Amino acid sequence: MGSNRRYAAYFDKQMDNRILQSIAEENPLQSLTPEELRQDTLPITRDPKPKPCKAWVRFGPHAMLVDAIVLVWNDIACGVSFTVGEKELRCWVWANAVILVT
Repeated sequence: MGSNRRYAAYFDKQMDNRILQSIAEENPLQSLTPEELRQDTLPITRDPKPKPCKAWVRFGPHAMLVDAIVLVWNDIACGVSFTVGEKELRCWVWANAVILVT
């Protein structure tokens, strides 16, 4: 039996989404703490036009690369928003865990 080359990327994306949903249901989303963010010393910038990105987020022990939007940031971290299934999730990740998409 052959593979479907025409829709391979679509089916790969569907499988990635199912895996992400399964991991998100079983493990809590982790975010950086206020101490890690240095909220008392570093100013936070809010973007009026949030930027699309790919971000590494953690659900328990699992690191997942998700399509996200950068909403806020400071010198060392970014606040991102992404969806898993029908849910919108938000968390803080280290700045080097974010790849801006142009």
